[in-house]
Amino acid sequence: MKKSNLIHIIALSLLSAPGVSLTFTIKPGSDIVGNMQTTTVQRGETIDNISERFDIGVYEIIEANPHINPRRLSAGERIIIPTQFILPPGPRSGIVINLAEMRLYYFHKDKKLVTTHPISIGRPDWETPIAKGKIIDKTKDPAWHPPKSIRAWYDEREMFLPDVVPPGPDNPLGKFALRLSITGYLIHGTNMYGGIGIRTSSGCIRMWPKDIESLYYKVSVGDPVRIIHEPYKLGRHGGSVFAESHEPLSGAYYNRVSESELINQVIDEANRRGARFDNEIAKRALMRSQGYPTILE
Repeated sequence: MKKSNLIHIIALSLLSAPGVSLTFTIKPGSDIVGNMQTTTVQRGETIDNISERFDIGVYEIIEANPHINPRRLSAGERIIIPTQFILPPGPRSGIVINLAEMRLYYFHKDKKLVTTHPISIGRPDWETPIAKGKIIDKTKDPAWHPPKSIRAWYDEREMFLPDVVPPGPDNPLGKFALRLSITGYLIHGTNMYGGIGIRTSSGCIRMWPKDIESLYYKVSVGDPVRIIHEPYKLGRHGGSVFAESHEPLSGAYYNRVSESELINQVIDEANRRGARFDNEIAKRALMRSQGYPTILE
């Protein structure tokens, strides 16, 4: 990483303490929120421990730190915490879920604040759909009624699954759930530790218990929900253009056009909006998939 890029990133920082909810002011004329951080791995600390402490997904940490062994972190190792984000493209209203980031953005009704959380999404055999909808129900202490697809999966493995899992510690929905108009899909908590920020769910959006509780009390029935797959983002700040890229999700469902075509689409859209930068430098920056904003020079 260029030293000049790091200086620009630090200059954008909005200082916040580790563990604090990632809520930021959206500054006029800026598409970037948050601040970059670093941490030192403590003895016995796992990537899930760090993920929960900073409210950053597991794969986001891996993308920003390609040198680490995620299965066994080394005590004393210094790692980047990528808590700075280019806001996703499109309307800034309600909930926007970017599957490529495995991250949820909630745009507050005053239009001045955004809260963002890491999420888990559907496994490759149970993809979370790209879709538009809204919240149609909010439930505290939900019961889980397993759908046919999950019941069939359990039956194939000769595993028992009750018709209804009541609220409590064995309920995989956790303590809070938001039902979407996208049939069969929820945003919900979890009764399991770890695994946030990777593809582990059966298609629903899974969140840390503290995150879904926070979101539950912010949103309202009727709020819009937009689920997108945007691995490449460009944004403005202080007169400069920044790039942020993530590895596209695997599978034919998400890869309907080539990586190079996706990148060209993002650059073309930025040029149509009046951004001025070297297209080749932008392409190289977007191909790096390091998961946090870097300035285009």
